[in-house]
Amino acid sequence: MARHVNFDLNHPLVEAAVESPVDEEGVHDSFNQLIAEQSRNGGLSDGLCDAYELQQLQRELDEEGRDDVPYLSSPGQDFGERGKTQREVGREDDERTNPLVGERWSTATLRVLSAMPSRTIGRNRGAIISQYYNRTMQLRRHKQSRPSIRDFSRSARPSIRGYGMETDSPDAEDTKRERLVNNLQNLSVSDRIRMLQAMPLSVAEKSELRRLTLQKERRTRSGSQIPCCSRLKYYIIIAVKQSWFSCLSFLHSLQLWQVALKTVSGRFGTGVLSYFLFLKTLLFFNLFLFLVVGAFLVLPQAVLPPVLLSANHSFSGLELLTGAGYFSDTVMYYGYYCNYTLRRHCSDEGGGQNISVSNGTMLACVSKRLSYNMPLAYFFTIVSAFFITCIILVYSMSKSFGQSFRIDKSHSILAMKVFCSWDFKVIKKTSVKLMSENICIQLKELLAEVNHKRVRNSCLQNLGRLMIHCLAWTICVAGTIACVLSIYFFSQYMRQDLKKRSNGPLSTQNPLLNEASLLALPVVVSLINVLLPCLFNLAAWMEDYESPTVRTYVAIGRNLMLKVSVLGVLCYHWLGRMAVDFENDNFMCWESFVGQELYRFLLMDFIFTLLDTLLGEFLWGMFSKRVLKRRRKPVFDIARNVLELIYGQTLAWLGVLFTPLLPAVQLLKLLLLFYIKKSSVMMNCQAPRKPYRVSQMTTIFITLLCFPSFLGASVCVTYTMWSINPSSSCGPFRGLKTMFQAGKRWVEELEKDNPNLSVLARAHSYLVENPLFLFVGAGIFLIVIYFHSQVVDGQRKIIGLLQEQIENEGEDKKFLITRLQSIHELKRTTVRRLKSQDSSC
Repeated sequence: MARHVNFDLNHPLVEAAVESPVDEEGVHDSFNQLIAEQSRNGGLSDGLCDAYELQQLQRELDEEGRDDVPYLSSPGQDFGERGKTQREVGREDDERTNPLVGERWSTATLRVLSAMPSRTIGRNRGAIISQYYNRTMQLRRHKQSRPSIRDFSRSARPSIRGYGMETDSPDAEDTKRERLVNNLQNLSVSDRIRMLQAMPLSVAEKSELRRLTLQKERRTRSGSQIPCCSRLKYYIIIAVKQSWFSCLSFLHSLQLWQVALKTVSGRFGTGVLSYFLFLKTLLFFNLFLFLVVGAFLVLPQAVLPPVLLSANHSFSGLELLTGAGYFSDTVMYYGYYCNYTLRRHCSDEGGGQNISVSNGTMLACVSKRLSYNMPLAYFFTIVSAFFITCIILVYSMSKSFGQSFRIDKSHSILAMKVFCSWDFKVIKKTSVKLMSENICIQLKELLAEVNHKRVRNSCLQNLGRLMIHCLAWTICVAGTIACVLSIYFFSQYMRQDLKKRSNGPLSTQNPLLNEASLLALPVVVSLINVLLPCLFNLAAWMEDYESPTVRTYVAIGRNLMLKVSVLGVLCYHWLGRMAVDFENDNFMCWESFVGQELYRFLLMDFIFTLLDTLLGEFLWGMFSKRVLKRRRKPVFDIARNVLELIYGQTLAWLGVLFTPLLPAVQLLKLLLLFYIKKSSVMMNCQAPRKPYRVSQMTTIFITLLCFPSFLGASVCVTYTMWSINPSSSCGPFRGLKTMFQAGKRWVEELEKDNPNLSVLARAHSYLVENPLFLFVGAGIFLIVIYFHSQVVDGQRKIIGLLQEQIENEGEDKKFLITRLQSIHELKRTTVRRLKSQDSSC
C-alpha cells in the first residue's frame, strides 16, 4: 500500500473532496476519510440517508442498465418484490466464486462502494461535463503560462457524491456542454486531446465534443481576417507536411514482400513467418556485401583488366555447375586480380613485366604514382566488409534481445490483440482478409499458450521419457559422427585423385570429365545435409514432445550440430590440406580453387534444396492424398530450412575472400528460394496441428547467424590472411608471405615518401598488427551484448514488480472494504450491548 491507513474509531472528521481521487495516494486518502467518517458518524439517521441514496442509485442502475451491481443491497433495504430473474442467478454464481460478492454489506460499507470510482462512470453526464468545464476554466486562467495538462488532476472517474444523484435537465446539460466546448476551443491542441481522453464519456460523446469544438474554431477563424503572409505560411507548412506523409507512405509501400509475408503469417502463423523474415534479413546482408565488394574490387578491376597471354577457355555450359573453365579468368575469382596500382591501361606506357594471374598475365607497365592500389584495396575492403557486418549483426542481435525477451504474459497480450490489433485505416477487401486471418492465427497461438497445461507424470513415466530422449540423442550424434567421418575420408580421396590427375599426362585426360569429377564432394555433402535431418525427425517422433516450441528448438540444435561439424571438416580440407598441397606443388592457384569449391557447394546446396522441396513436399503431399487417402499435408520444417539458410550464408562469408562475386550468387539464390518456398508452402503445406507462438525464434536465428556462422567464417578468413602463404603465381598478394603484409608494405612506403606520416605507421602497428586489438574489439562487442541483456533483464524484473504491485493494490481495496465492514459490525455490536444494558438498568 502507498501509505498507512488509520483505523482509529475516534479519528477526527475530514471533509471529503468533491472530486474523486486522482492517483493511488488519493484513493487511499479517500478510504481513510471514509473510514474515519463512518467510525464517527454511524448513527441511525445516516443509515436511513444512505439507504435512501442507495435506493435512488439502484433505480438509476435499473433504468440505464450500465452497471450490473446486484450485490449493493443491504439487509435493511427493500427494492420491491421481484421474481428470481436471470440477474439473481448470476448473482448466486458470483457469490460462489467471489467471497466479497456473497457478503451482505452494511449501509456504511455500501456508501463506500457507491463512492468508488468504478461505480460512477457514465451515470451523470451533466456532472462530468460540469466538472471538466471547471477544469478547462482553470487552464484558461493560466493561459499566459500555459502549463501542461499533466500538472492538473486527470481523474477519469469523478465521484458522484459531490454532485448529487439527480440528473440534469436537458437544457442545463446543453448549457454546460456549450460552456465546455467554448473552453476546449481556447486550449492548445495537445491539452485539448488530453482533456478529451481523460473524460469518462463514451467514444461517440467525445467525438461529438471534438466535432463541435473544431466546427466552432473554424467559424471563428473564417470570421477573422488572416494576413496574407500568415496564410501563405500556413499553406506552405500544410503542403510540406502532406508531401512528407506522402513520401513516408510511398516508402512504406516499397517494403520488400510485404503482402506475401502477411499472407504467410495469416495462414501458417509466426513460426513459418520467422523463416521468411530471416531469409529477408540474409538478403540484405548479401546485398550489402555485393555493393561493397563490387564497388571497390570488381568494378575497378573490370574497368582496367589485366592483359591475358594465354587463350581464353571456351564456354561449354558445364561451367555453370562447376564454376571452373571459362569463369577461371574472370573477376569472379581471386586469381584474376592484379598486384599493382591501377592508373591507366597497361598498353599506354612501357615498363617492366609482371605475372598477374595463374595462366600468365603480362603487365606492360608499372606506375609508381598512387592511383588505386589493388592489393591494399582488396585487403581493406574484405576487412571493412567483415567489420561492418559484425557491427550490424551485434546491433541486430541486441535489438532482437530487447524485443523478444521482455515481459509478455499471454493474458495481457491476448487482451491487447482482442481490443487493439485491428487497423481501421484498412479498407481494401484483400487487406481486410489478410489482417483478419493474421489476427485469427495470432489469437489461436495465444489461446493455445494460455490453455497449455503441463502434464505431471509419475517417476516411472519420467524415467521412460528420459531413456527415450537418451536413445534419440545417441542415434542423432552417432549419425552425425558417421557422416562427418565419411566426408573426411571422401575429401581425402578426392584430394589424392586431383593430385594424380594433375600430374598425369595431358593426352589421357578428358577436360569435361575432370570438371565433372569436381562435383562429387559437393554432391555427397549436400545429400547428407538433406537425408540426415530425416533421421532427426524420426528421433523427434520417437520422443513425442508435448510442446511444439521445444520440438522446434531441439531440431534446431541437432541440425546445427550437423552443419557445424560438416563445415569444420570442409574448412580443414580447404585451408589445411589443399592450400599446403598446392603451395608445395606450385601448379595451381589454390585461392581460386577454394573459391570454385565454395561456388560448387553453394550451387549444389540450392539444387538439393529445390529437389527436397519438390520431392519432400509436393510429391509426398500428392502421394499422401491419392494413395494413402489422407487429407493432411506435411508441415513446414522450420528448423531444417533455417539451418540450410545459415549453412549457405556461412559458405558465402567464407568465399567472399576467394570469390568476390559469391555474394551476388547467394543474393540470386535467396531471391529464387523465397518465391519457390513461398509457393511450396502455400500449395503443399498446412499449418501446425497445435498453434504455438514463437516470440524468441527470430532472436535465436540471429544469434546462430552471429556466433557459429559469422564467427566461424571470420576466424577462417582471419587465419587465411594472417597465417597462410598466398599463391606465388596469382592474385593481388603474390610475392608476399601473408596477405596481411600488403597493408604493412603500403604504410612503410607512405612513411618513406612522407616522414610526417609516421604516426599512421605507428597506429597501424598498434591497431592492425597487434592481435590484442582484435581481442579488445571482440571483448567490447561481447560486453555491449551482455550489458544490453542485463538492462533488458532488469526491465523485466521491474515490470514484473509493477504488475505484482497492481495486483496488490486491488487486494488492498478488498482489504479496506472488508476492514470497514468489520469495524461497522463491531460498532453495531457495541451499540446493541449498550442499549441492552440501559434497558436492563
